[in-house]
Amino acid sequence: MTQVFVHSTAIVDTTQIGEGTHIWAYTHVMRDVPIGANCNIGDHCFIESGATIGSQVTIKNGNMIWEGVHLEDGVFVGPLVVFTNDLYPRSPRLPQMRTRYADRGWLKPTVIKRGASLGAGSVILAGITIGEFCMVGAGAIVNKTLPPHALVVGSPARVRGWVCECGQRLVFSNETAACATCGLEFIKTDSTVALRPASIAQAV
Repeated sequence: MTQVFVHSTAIVDTTQIGEGTHIWAYTHVMRDVPIGANCNIGDHCFIESGATIGSQVTIKNGNMIWEGVHLEDGVFVGPLVVFTNDLYPRSPRLPQMRTRYADRGWLKPTVIKRGASLGAGSVILAGITIGEFCMVGAGAIVNKTLPPHALVVGSPARVRGWVCECGQRLVFSNETAACATCGLEFIKTDSTVALRPASIAQAV
């Protein structure tokens, strides 16, 4: 693990860490967790076996990334975000739960797609996908899959607008928008926002 920084107080059991990644104080990463290159994982985090972390991911302090949670490249996780992986959790040690937890059928994977941002204190329910470059507001409770570029706030989270890859809010006119900050252009069809074909080469 050349070019990897692990703080002396961290417990890191995985060997799958990309170059340029930093893991800070009192964080515990369990075995067989793949972590990409150029990530920054803050203090007091826990990453469970069965989670995956892409490259260029930022995980701020105090996050617990459970089995079945998959963070794609460029994801931002604000402080104290709550992930879940079981829609009907019980203690597996209860005798009544022996059958339910006999296999992995209870596990509901959650996928945070490339470039998405999760605001501080947001809650992400199990089994959903948060689309590319979404922006989830602080404290939002997300209980359903979100389309790319959606800006969501509230409890439960509702789509309140759309954001560019750079994070700035988009203003649509006649189903098209150009980002005032970076110039990327987008088209909106029904409830879906995507880069205009001419902008795709610019974004790559």
